[in-house]
Amino acid sequence: MDEKARREFLRLSGVGLAGAVWNPQGAEGQAAVANAGVYDVKALGATGDGKTVDTPAINRAIELAAAGGGGTVRFPAGNYLSYSIHLRSKVGLYLEPGATIVAGDTPSSGVGGYDAAEPKTTWDAYQDFGHNHWHNSLIWGEGLENVSICGSGLIWGRGLSKGYGPGPVAEQAGVGNKVIALKNCRNVVLRDFSVLKGGHFGILATGVDNLTIDNLKIDTDRDGIDLDCCRNVRVSNCSVNSPWDDAICPKSSFALGYARATENVTITNCYVTGIYELGTLLDGTFRRFDPATKAFGTGRIKFGTESNGGFKNIAVSNCVFEGCYGLALESVDGALLEDIAITNITMRDVLVPVFMRLGSRMRGPAGVPVGAVRRVFISNLVCSNTDAGVSSIVSGIPGYPIEDIQINDVYIQQRGGGTAEQAALQPPEIESKYPEPTMFGATPSQGFFVRHVRNLSMSNVEVSAVEKDLRPAFVLEDVREADFFRVRAPGATHGSTFAMKKVEGFSVHGSPNVPDTQLEGAEEKRLRTRGQARGPVVPEAASRSQRLAAGSLSLPRGVSRPERAQRPCRSSRHPPIKEKIPTTTAAASPPQKAAPRKPSIVAIT
Repeated sequence: MDEKARREFLRLSGVGLAGAVWNPQGAEGQAAVANAGVYDVKALGATGDGKTVDTPAINRAIELAAAGGGGTVRFPAGNYLSYSIHLRSKVGLYLEPGATIVAGDTPSSGVGGYDAAEPKTTWDAYQDFGHNHWHNSLIWGEGLENVSICGSGLIWGRGLSKGYGPGPVAEQAGVGNKVIALKNCRNVVLRDFSVLKGGHFGILATGVDNLTIDNLKIDTDRDGIDLDCCRNVRVSNCSVNSPWDDAICPKSSFALGYARATENVTITNCYVTGIYELGTLLDGTFRRFDPATKAFGTGRIKFGTESNGGFKNIAVSNCVFEGCYGLALESVDGALLEDIAITNITMRDVLVPVFMRLGSRMRGPAGVPVGAVRRVFISNLVCSNTDAGVSSIVSGIPGYPIEDIQINDVYIQQRGGGTAEQAALQPPEIESKYPEPTMFGATPSQGFFVRHVRNLSMSNVEVSAVEKDLRPAFVLEDVREADFFRVRAPGATHGSTFAMKKVEGFSVHGSPNVPDTQLEGAEEKRLRTRGQARGPVVPEAASRSQRLAAGSLSLPRGVSRPERAQRPCRSSRHPPIKEKIPTTTAAASPPQKAAPRKPSIVAIT
């Protein structure tokens, strides 16, 4: 340490709480100085007893490290009660095993507590209070570079506001509402620690570039990780339990005062859930909520809702969803959501496996056009025991279709029980409403509801129902160029696998129990599952003749009902086969059997 840094060290360490308990000229002080750029908060006056406010000692250690050109601030085992901790460039915090930073309760006197929130701006109205402020947090930094928080310790946001409900009100002086808040920083690493009860956000990163978040465990009462207007981000190996809000959430708000895209992001090897009581992911007990508890069970990976700048060039892979909502990709404030790849996803006990929404809420500056959702690829997704009321949804709005979507190698098992009345539902458009998978109510589909979409491809997609479901597997409305290959759907009692309105360029091929079909256009059509009934459902107790007449009795292969024998085939690709009658002569050989009639490959009503 040079003489200038030493003088700064002595100046900082000789005042306040630390000066009363620690002598920088003593052996401990000299050891702290000489320890190769590592600054021990206990050596600098922190008690770690969970009762004494250690904020002055912690911030003093950070300032000393910064004054010395950088270093590591070390937290040995202990409970460090604190208010706002100020990060600095080239300084890392290291939480050793057994170390816990505890967010203090808001002082009842109204004096002290967390740093004041930044002054209000003209663009605050475009996002909520939590997104607009960073300084009123337990740990915060702005305009920094080369910063890290690492180690296997814990950060407990005990005294933080979650932004609603009982407890401290975030907008009031002295109240904190985030565990970690970063604004306009670069080269940041967050690794290995755990977060319990993170306030409104466990981590809010806004305008942060070159950000690495790895091996975190977050058990929280609102959002887990929010990546707002960030570039070049790597999120990996994280577990997040967030029953009342989203787990990992790329956003693109107007909080910086201008629209900035979140782009070049990977999210991989993560577990997200919303089904466990607060704290039980961290302690390993994994206690599920009592059914009477009103937990939202959100806990998902979601793009949005704030969506002014855009989401570009993002990959999500090898992630597990349990007891939460499914994937959500939303552009409702003018954002371009494009070039997204999502693969190797498993889901269990989720609500709405895939929700893709282009809307026109337009919460931002006036004059911005409606955004776009395009070039999204989803593959290798398996989902079991999903709630049946609302299927997966891909929906734009009139005049603004979602474009260029591929969904491949997907298996969705839903609980079933859909009714004929639900199959007849017409979901409202509600273009400007806050986007949520439940925004349309129950869907008329049991697999996918697709509306206002251009260039959709689905292959190797199977929809399965545990209980009988009377809704079509796929409902398409205002869809152009939709190609389905090797799709499988449960045999719906009403006989429709596809229900279509205002569809152009539709095709399905190679699909078990679904006839190969190609349509140039259809105003309103239903495509029946092969072998399903054409007429009304007839009770099993009906006579054979009644069931045969109603079309509910299967006949042996190659045997046609008489009333259908002369029905012309409507497929130009496979015209009816004409039987060849052999010529009878004296020397004729025995009559040959006529070639069996090929069934029609198109069945449209």
